Amino acid sequence: MILEGKRVLITGGTGSLGKVLVRRLLSGELGNLQKLIVFSRDEAKQHFMRLDYLNKKAATDEIIYQNAERVLEFRIGDVRDYANIAPSLRDVDVVVNAAALKQVPACEYFPYQAVMTNIGGPENIVRAIQELRLPVETVVGVSTDKAAKPVNVMGMTKAIQERIFQQGNLRCPDTRFVCVRYGNVLASRGSVIPFFHEQIKAGGPVTITAPEMTRFLLSLNKAVDTIFAAFKFGNRGETFIPRVASARVVDVAKVLIEDRPVEVKITGIRPGEKMHEILVSEEEKSRTIEVDKYYAIQSILPEIQSRPGTLTTLKDEYSSKDDLMSFEELDKFLRNYKLMVTDTLAEDGETLR
Repeated sequence: MILEGKRVLITGGTGSLGKVLVRRLLSGELGNLQKLIVFSRDEAKQHFMRLDYLNKKAATDEIIYQNAERVLEFRIGDVRDYANIAPSLRDVDVVVNAAALKQVPACEYFPYQAVMTNIGGPENIVRAIQELRLPVETVVGVSTDKAAKPVNVMGMTKAIQERIFQQGNLRCPDTRFVCVRYGNVLASRGSVIPFFHEQIKAGGPVTITAPEMTRFLLSLNKAVDTIFAAFKFGNRGETFIPRVASARVVDVAKVLIEDRPVEVKITGIRPGEKMHEILVSEEEKSRTIEVDKYYAIQSILPEIQSRPGTLTTLKDEYSSKDDLMSFEELDKFLRNYKLMVTDTLAEDGETLR
């Protein structure tokens, strides 16, 4: 069990991914942790997450007492601030950097805010490990398909995060830095399915930016599986890519609408939006190999390419426009994830279908 007795820190641990990651880590499937630290800047989200794990519906300030003595510990802080993150990296074995600004239009209108979180945060993590000589064993950076051939600020900053963590292997030779990169996560905060669901509930219209637009689709659990694969199989500097389904966004909307009298309206592409997403670019395919059930992109830095000479299996870039699910396949796919989506929307008493 690779995490048996380990101390794990998750930055941005109160987000959609963080919540599922925390639950899976506490289940013991990778071993029983000595400590799991959720680091984020949102005290309200921490408060409600703490209530969930204490099996309480409401409480006052006393629930924070003995916080540091529990296996699941919450710390308020911001990865942007070196003085915040550096102390939290002491005495931890594994770090998952899930803190991010990820809303594409918001990053376009406030690009430097994305720079401070998505670039400054990773740099602060590497800097602290290097300067303080911290014995961190593994750092996993959570990236996005938008980092491949980036055309928007969110993707550009995430692409630089990947390079910062790759170079971290040279700066901190005793620490393994790896990344994971994946596409649109079903039911995550701000993603397309909860958005469509709300529009359908309101009677429409359901807004589609372009009828040809495609996206990769995967569940939060599949995203966590990819992180776990990086723990298990990742070598220094590699970026792990799941093999996932893709579909037309307009078909996703039609599957959710079913036979309801809801209009679909085409609104035009938003600032920074891509027509198709890419998980492995044409430039990266020659450095991409198969590892277990995943693709692994080797580092662009030859000093840390850990599997030199391994033959790539990709003949072209890995794009969401290729191998699209049919309408029937998509309908079945979304039905399989109905319970997962329902959990996200439970507070409204609603379901996916």
